[in-house]
Amino acid sequence: MTTTAPETRTAPAPYERPVELLGMIGTRDQSESRPGSGPAIDADYTRRFARAHEDGGFDRILIGYGSSWPEGTQVAAHVAAHTERLGLLVAHRPGFVAPTLAARTFATMDHFSQGRVAVHVITGGSDVEQRRDGDYLGHDERYDRTDEYLQILRRAWTSTDPFDFEGAHYRHEGYAAGVLPYGERHLPLFFGGSSAAAYRVGARHADTFMLWGEPLAETAEQVASVRAAAAEAGREAPRISVSFRPILAATDELAWERAHEVLHRIQVGAGSGLLDTAKRSAGGSPQNEGSRRLLAAAAKRDLHDRALWTPTVTAAGAGGNTTALVGSPETVAAAILDYVEIGVDTILIRGYDPLDDAIDYGRHLLPLVRQEVAHRRSSAA
Repeated sequence: MTTTAPETRTAPAPYERPVELLGMIGTRDQSESRPGSGPAIDADYTRRFARAHEDGGFDRILIGYGSSWPEGTQVAAHVAAHTERLGLLVAHRPGFVAPTLAARTFATMDHFSQGRVAVHVITGGSDVEQRRDGDYLGHDERYDRTDEYLQILRRAWTSTDPFDFEGAHYRHEGYAAGVLPYGERHLPLFFGGSSAAAYRVGARHADTFMLWGEPLAETAEQVASVRAAAAEAGREAPRISVSFRPILAATDELAWERAHEVLHRIQVGAGSGLLDTAKRSAGGSPQNEGSRRLLAAAAKRDLHDRALWTPTVTAAGAGGNTTALVGSPETVAAAILDYVEIGVDTILIRGYDPLDDAIDYGRHLLPLVRQEVAHRRSSAA
């Protein structure tokens, strides 16, 4: 069977594609700046957290992955049962279940949620983290395995006939999907990473390529790398997502006061249990390229561009998307639009005070971003 590669074209202009606004939830009230208490899963808090995003107008919420975290598909099923329209972006790490089983798992969830599921593929940048779940492949081998995994996953979501697959990591004979995604759609694939291997594999398969919040110049470099990799693979460039931790207040001055309070809480170790993956790997030096890039930006200066603040990165050991956008809703909205101007069309925001921040984003930040996006799109038409 032969397939024709999608026709390549020039990169889309800003505002040509819809701007999506994403959030992220957890299963208890905890972050790098505040200690968690009680059980790992608080079902009522999880429901309220998800509903805050739905009520606030977010397009999707990310449900994260960690070797000690609650299992994401179960969290997503709980959220789906207590929301109506909110998209579910479920982080998934290839290598621990068969891709055919993963295809059925997500397709089944997509039916029960009536077409709200997307999958965020995280190959894994830390050997320490991978080995906790029994994975001993090296970095580039993991990406080669992910490449095969996503080939099978996509085919399992679209093929109505049995198919075989034989690769270095997976072998299937006569697989026939008993369930396809809801409405005969293809489940959106998000992909994270900042290494050359991540660009290569993600650009080949992803609908959206996710990056952590670096300064504008460095982000533009990554966008160019992803687009070049997509062109080499003969594909249209995927959407680009960038993630931030906005710290808002009514005025810029009050926001900076709050930012230093958040930083102090991180520094005294209130939420040190969440800093495990990057900060404790390889003797304290993170192995994954994304964390290294954040630390490099933080080493240059504290404040970049309009409002990107990096001391939270160093304090948290770059253990995830930890750069802050600090200011009033108007200032932070303008900073987000700066990224849209360089080719970003998906923004993920989550707070250091998770539930309260999500409510504030929905009330004060998202409306401003959407209003300005609509204005600039109409002006460009």
